[in-house]
Amino acid sequence: MKIKFFTIMMSLVFMASAFSQSNLNDYKYVIVPKGYDFLKGNNQYRLNELTKFLFEKQGFLTLMEGENYPDELIKNRCLALKSDVTKDSGLFKTKLSVELKDCNDQAVYTTQVGESREKDFGKAYNEALRDAFKSFNGMNYHYVPKQINEVVETKEERNNNVAVVQEIQQLKEEIKNLKQEKKTEVVEAVVPQMAEKKEAIVNVNPIEKGHVKKADVKVVSSDVLYAQPIENGFQLVDSSPKVVYKIKKTSLENVFLVEGFDGTLLNKKGQWILEYYENGSLKQKVLNIKF
Repeated sequence: MKIKFFTIMMSLVFMASAFSQSNLNDYKYVIVPKGYDFLKGNNQYRLNELTKFLFEKQGFLTLMEGENYPDELIKNRCLALKSDVTKDSGLFKTKLSVELKDCNDQAVYTTQVGESREKDFGKAYNEALRDAFKSFNGMNYHYVPKQINEVVETKEERNNNVAVVQEIQQLKEEIKNLKQEKKTEVVEAVVPQMAEKKEAIVNVNPIEKGHVKKADVKVVSSDVLYAQPIENGFQLVDSSPKVVYKIKKTSLENVFLVEGFDGTLLNKKGQWILEYYENGSLKQKVLNIKF
């Protein structure tokens, strides 16, 4: 029975040791504080210097609190463990243990309690701390970077960047095609100045080939329409004031849908052109709009 109990206890100790070692290998640095709560001043009895020395002896990259940290540690504080030494009450013994916490202040590892029967405080703390550090013996600590996680994150970032670039490129192509279509449809006409009339209709000669007429263009020369913001667009009012048109925003800059019309409003070379169909024919009207 005793042998079985001893075997189980040894197995548990081995598993705990292996688990602790695996956890500690995730961290590259150990930060030692300038002082401990159970002492009256910083580095009293040179106990903090001794702590740093003992960690370095176990293979840890050890830093004193407040000194210049490496750039990688400044960028990622979770690369380091914060150490602390606590004192347990004892009538005839000095008892110390070492605790390591991560960047979230969660305990990662606590040593066994180191003891000393020395009456001199300096000697007792030194001996008890060295006794506590025996828990690190045989761990063979060595820092293992989390390379797998870093590679996965890099691939995810790369995939996201590629998706964004493809979406932007697709949008540019759509805008380019739409501009090309508008360029072939819009008919530019020279508009004579007519003081007596507010609107002039310019008839464009028919295309001889196929007898297909280009779009008729109406030009508003004197009436000014004022754009007033509404939900998802603007309403265009005249000086009366009267709402003449309501236009809705699209995904394209300077291109609007006209409410109640089978057409669009777009800006071409500084002119706002209303395109719509009337009796099956494409009409165009130049509007004088003040935004």
